[in-house]
Amino acid sequence: MKQETAKVNGKELPILVNNQVKIKVYSTSKHQLPAYATPQSAGLDLRCNIDEPIVLKPLERKLIPTGLFIALPDGYEAQIRPRSGLAMKHGITVLNTPGTIDADYRGEIMVLLVNFSNEEFAINDGERIAQMVIAEYKQSKFEIVGSKEELGETERADGGIGHTGLK
Repeated sequence: MKQETAKVNGKELPILVNNQVKIKVYSTSKHQLPAYATPQSAGLDLRCNIDEPIVLKPLERKLIPTGLFIALPDGYEAQIRPRSGLAMKHGITVLNTPGTIDADYRGEIMVLLVNFSNEEFAINDGERIAQMVIAEYKQSKFEIVGSKEELGETERADGGIGHTGLK
């Protein structure tokens, strides 16, 4: 089934139905497709698709397969994010947070997990290991200026990390 689109400002954009965008998916997974846990969830839960448990030792990182392949519409990306419960209770998180899946990627969705705890952690087949958030984006085009002053003044100026303090 073809994604329904509409021409907006000269560009074909996907039509949202009930605030949803259609995504083509091919699955080799033994498990259900990613799903939202609640009606207002932003992230779809991703499950691992493995033949035997994977053990993450402290500070070890591994790519975990999902058995899912997707085709996103132009102008959309999928962001792979940690599950807060795994992070809080076990120190397991997504290393390159958020991991980006571009609209033109057609390989298997793999999740790069890392164990920041002091104990080994076993990942079992079918467990929810990450969240996937579908987000719209715009590409940018740089405009080169001749001086820093041409960037314009702001209240923050060049205040960097920690410039606002703790209180």
